[in-house]
Amino acid sequence: MEERDRMRLIHLGLNIAFYRKLQGKTQEQLAEHVGISAKYLSQIETASVAQPISLRLLFALADAFGVPPAKLLEDER
Repeated sequence: MEERDRMRLIHLGLNIAFYRKLQGKTQEQLAEHVGISAKYLSQIETASVAQPISLRLLFALADAFGVPPAKLLEDER
């Protein structure tokens, strides 16, 4: 995986963790809401893993947070 793509996935995971915590949800609650395992969500949020996700999951997470999907992809560096 290219470094640029790895960094994008890391930022995506960090943004997902940010919005989840902002809404006071646990990984288990959010994972159940979007139909994935808590372990998979943990991997997505872990910066050292850089776990790819599908567009369908990106859309489900954005809907769960009530934000446009693009907000999850923003890089605030």
